[in-house]
Amino acid sequence: MGLVELVLIAIGLSMDAFAVSIGKGLSVASIRPKHVLSVGTWFGGFQALMPLLGYLLGASFASFVGNIDHWIAFVLLGIIGINMIKESRSRGCCEDASSPDFSVRTMFMMAVATSIDALVVGVSFAFMDVNNTLAVALIGIITFIMSAIGLKIGNIFGCRFKSKAEFAGGLILVLLGVKILLEHLL
Repeated sequence: MGLVELVLIAIGLSMDAFAVSIGKGLSVASIRPKHVLSVGTWFGGFQALMPLLGYLLGASFASFVGNIDHWIAFVLLGIIGINMIKESRSRGCCEDASSPDFSVRTMFMMAVATSIDALVVGVSFAFMDVNNTLAVALIGIITFIMSAIGLKIGNIFGCRFKSKAEFAGGLILVLLGVKILLEHLL
């Protein structure tokens, strides 16, 4: 998997954290550097950690499914992407993240919730030719940046971009899953 695909996956995975960051941005009167560092570190850190854990989990049974690995990647990315698209249409406006609470407990829960899909993507990495160090770094850095941007957007504009971000992230993951499948079938 090339750099462009890894960047697109990182952007797609970062959209949940971006959307939640918009909600956090709504909750504070003015954004301080500590808010940016908290949101970026929690979300970026967990988005980087989860694909690594997923890869380690997937690598343990990768040899058993070598002939269908592209189908597994297609299904996993497709399910995550479709779920993100459905969520973009069903959630209310940032109600789950609009608390001004930046405590360890709150941020931990939100970081885990927004990074579960990254765990599943990490499992799919075990079946593909992926530079895991680069993938983990890109996912973490891009999520940190997108979280900081989401915090600022939420603080300025409110929830107007939340559902669009989730929809775009889901669409990116679905299209990458289709691309991986077509590369192996054609």
